[in-house]
Amino acid sequence: MKVLITGSNGQLGSEIKELASDYENLECIFRDLPELDICDTEVLNTFITDQHINAVINCAAYTAVDKAEEEEQIAQKVNSEGVLNLVDALKKVDGKLIHISTDYVFDGNHSQPYKESDPVSPIGVYGETKRAGELAVLNSSIDAIVIRTSWLYSVYGNNFVKTMLRLGNQKKSIQVVSDQKGTPTFAKDLAKTCLDILSNAGSTNISKKGSLYHYSNEGVASWYDFARAIMEISNIDCNIIPIETKDYPTQAIRPLYSVLDKSKITSDFKVTIPHWRDSLTNCIKKINHNS
Repeated sequence: MKVLITGSNGQLGSEIKELASDYENLECIFRDLPELDICDTEVLNTFITDQHINAVINCAAYTAVDKAEEEEQIAQKVNSEGVLNLVDALKKVDGKLIHISTDYVFDGNHSQPYKESDPVSPIGVYGETKRAGELAVLNSSIDAIVIRTSWLYSVYGNNFVKTMLRLGNQKKSIQVVSDQKGTPTFAKDLAKTCLDILSNAGSTNISKKGSLYHYSNEGVASWYDFARAIMEISNIDCNIIPIETKDYPTQAIRPLYSVLDKSKITSDFKVTIPHWRDSLTNCIKKINHNS
């Protein structure tokens, strides 16, 4: 199977790149801007047809949550129109699609893990545009699934883990929000799940059991819990001080609760999901090894 990974220089795409050689039945092709723009319909159609692409893992997204409030048109173009372009291009070649979405499609007013069947209610431009991208996939007739994830971090790119490691080595104390709860997700774990799903699909449909799934690591944490764990695992002597969301205003509103229920993906695809703290330990080891 010939698999195109869009947005391949981001956190998830980079982790897929590292794991791809383990999958002998998948030939992965990695593209990012400026080589391939999913918003350029003609270029995208030509590439997918000429390269005989059988499947796409779409990691391309506009993810600047706060900036999206000012750049709604750009966010809409990438997160919605670009996804529709992928759907249309894959329709022509009878291709498969794994599209990555976000916990930001929920308003965060729940008190128990969100199931795929729970109603969505985005509270910002980022969430709204990502929901529009979901609908482009879910309303299509192609063999596709949407995987929502949360609090993504990685060895690659900029993320909360790397920021905390840097600040922890520079400061004696850091204030971190303690009233937003969710689950950190190691991009490597999600990358493996995406590749496993395609590798095991063969000639069968990936969407035969339903098109919408949730994936994060197991467990629940606040950003404060997450930051404390980063310092503990790294043996960094930095005091993490809990604060409330109201004490740390941002341009975009964050969901206060966005824990995802993963029972559907574990059942349908026999996925084993590590606990967030175990995966965090693995990621930090690798970051330290690379530095």
